[in-house]
Amino acid sequence: MIRVIFTTILYLQCWMCCCFAKSHPHSHVESLNVWPKPVKLWWAHPKATILSADFTIKCPRNHPHLVAATDRYQILIKSEHHVPLVNPEVVVSTSCHLKVLQIKVADLTASLQHGVDESYNLTIPASGAGTAVLAAKTVWGAMRGLETFSQLVWVGGTQFQRLLIPVGLDIWDSPIFAHRGLLLDTSRNYYGVKDILRTISAMSWNKLNVFHWHITDSHSFPLLLPSDPDLAIKGSYGPFMQYTPADVAEIIQFGFDHGVRVIPEIDSPAHTGSWAGAHPEIVTCAGMFWWPAESEWADRLASEPGSGQLNPLHPKTYQVMKKVIKDIVSLFPDPFYHSGGDEVIPGCWTTDPIIQAFLSNYSSAHNGLSHLLQIFINSTLPYVTSHNKTSIYWEDVLLDSTIKVEDLSTLPPEHTILQTWNGGSQNTKRIVSSGYRTIVSSADYYYLDCGHGSFVGNDSQYNRPPGTDQGNGGSWCGPFKTWQLIYNYDITYGLTQEEKKLVLGGEVALWSEQADPTVLDSRLWPRASALAEALWSGNRDDTGKKRYAEATDRLNEWRYRMVRRGVRAEPIQPLWCARNPGMCNTVHASG
Repeated sequence: MIRVIFTTILYLQCWMCCCFAKSHPHSHVESLNVWPKPVKLWWAHPKATILSADFTIKCPRNHPHLVAATDRYQILIKSEHHVPLVNPEVVVSTSCHLKVLQIKVADLTASLQHGVDESYNLTIPASGAGTAVLAAKTVWGAMRGLETFSQLVWVGGTQFQRLLIPVGLDIWDSPIFAHRGLLLDTSRNYYGVKDILRTISAMSWNKLNVFHWHITDSHSFPLLLPSDPDLAIKGSYGPFMQYTPADVAEIIQFGFDHGVRVIPEIDSPAHTGSWAGAHPEIVTCAGMFWWPAESEWADRLASEPGSGQLNPLHPKTYQVMKKVIKDIVSLFPDPFYHSGGDEVIPGCWTTDPIIQAFLSNYSSAHNGLSHLLQIFINSTLPYVTSHNKTSIYWEDVLLDSTIKVEDLSTLPPEHTILQTWNGGSQNTKRIVSSGYRTIVSSADYYYLDCGHGSFVGNDSQYNRPPGTDQGNGGSWCGPFKTWQLIYNYDITYGLTQEEKKLVLGGEVALWSEQADPTVLDSRLWPRASALAEALWSGNRDDTGKKRYAEATDRLNEWRYRMVRRGVRAEPIQPLWCARNPGMCNTVHASG
């Protein structure tokens, strides 16, 4: 009932926008609101026609995921009834109605994996009569084209009762980056399956194609594994905060139906305190206070509350790891497996007597600790690759200042991808110049959890006299990452042409120290939409100028459409700005 009321209010707001919006000069193409913006869109004359009441999408019926997508969009297009914030200035022909969208797919066998062709060509005839054609090389490209088509439909005309579609339109589209992802942490706080499915739906609308599922961490182990159920039984927040194999299968199937890959992350050897409930003997410093009182930061046991790291010297560690890996690769079909590898803290390992004795054989603790990490990776990565998986690690395994792999043969580039989160473009450069493929998740731009202060209690950083520097609210990621900051980030900045080829794409990340289902939609959207367009068609126009000014109006429109679709995306401007296009811009044309 609440959702119905909310949608009705939004509809009335949009209707008022259309009734009272001031006309403004713009090109024909700019009057079409599509997100992400297509690479090439031709619309010579601002004409539209009525979408027939018996409009039908026809597709090859022998591909289950394409059929599911087609049936879904058939319903969406007819039921959405999106009223634009600014009514498009078009000539509407009522003599001909568009009745059919015909989908043609060249290759129905291409699997959903990294690098699959997602291009499409959408043509709507100038007369509006006959059949619009969506041609794609693969099913996954056809899904992207279906989304574009759905966004071209709006309600207009007398009493806003008719579904309209532009005619004489031709779109060719293909992504710049093959990996366009979103990370969700379901360990620190739990998200129900419905929350995950809703997120994947919104990802598909934005043409994002990778759901990076950070399933486990020190805080909880919510995944119920067939070969080691105690990890979840003793490591989750409770029986109603677990993901069963059936849940995983539902999420993966839903992802395929929406053209979204699901990549699991089982973080190790750090961030594994939750494993201690089932296997206490293999976890060092589990349950210990994360930062002993009056100690230096370098002597902490973890980088945030929730300590615990797997012991690379305990033989049972690898017995457990092999069971976990085997279950994960059987549950998740994607060719990528995220192994974690971040934030291995010296203080945690050195609480263990066996590790202390091991380190006594080295000239420095640094060398010994790095060798420990190398032992762990040498014992687990080959098992991952033996299942025909490419392993993703966080950048720390290569770039950490204290504990990192020093023998790079341990991390063969053909089997390894490194995900960067520190140092912005500098760390991206360091990774690709070492010959590794990379996924960019720079915390300075792409961490959507930032901007809400620190979550630790009894924090003296907050006890600062008025008028003094408040220290970013006590949080290392204090600044909020605005959509424009995200949109304007060039993830290949400073790289050579050869190095750019190693950048697979990027991911925004929602870590869940201060997020749960109640704020999920607003933390993600529409800021994740900004990444989606920047990685799909870029953040620059044909002249090379950043197009964030033009993007603002489209994102405003897109945000309202997402809300109508059931995702509570946060607003980026007052409604007045949409009703008065250009009036909320600054006078500064450069930049």
